[in-house]
Amino acid sequence: MAAKTGTYTLIASTTIGSTGSSLTFSSIPQTYTDLVIVSNALRGISGSGGDLVRLQFNGDTSSNYSWTQGYGNGSSAVSNNSTNQTQAFAGAAADATGTSNWCPNICHILDYANTTTYKSALARVNQNGSYTGIVINLWRSTAAINSIYLTATNGFTAGSTFKLYGIEAGNV
Repeated sequence: MAAKTGTYTLIASTTIGSTGSSLTFSSIPQTYTDLVIVSNALRGISGSGGDLVRLQFNGDTSSNYSWTQGYGNGSSAVSNNSTNQTQAFAGAAADATGTSNWCPNICHILDYANTTTYKSALARVNQNGSYTGIVINLWRSTAAINSIYLTATNGFTAGSTFKLYGIEAGNV
């Protein structure tokens, strides 16, 4: 018998209706092994570059987040990290000066329903024409994740899209 691989199930999908908005995925079912956020975003203002898509789990605004990021543009690479932050990162939101700037992101939240370990999230970003990167996040909480708040500087531009998927456990 062939092994069953994990499958993605769409839990929620949102298209930002008005510039400046943020969003929350709430009442996340605890029936999957991992979560994946797929987004294509512009931030809500233009004129001063892109911005990171910020996230918070379960409304936690305390200094319980840490992250390490690395990114490159084909000729140079940069990395940095920070601890005791009030948010983590799910990707990037490009400068809202044009429709060619859309920024696709994938954020994989591992073992989100486990109540005995801290939570980690891996975000991959491709800022069109600028850089590609990865952010490794840690949320220092053992609580199961039941809501995810997402925002950028001055919110997102209307038309930015966000999809939340659950990954079903694979069986042998």
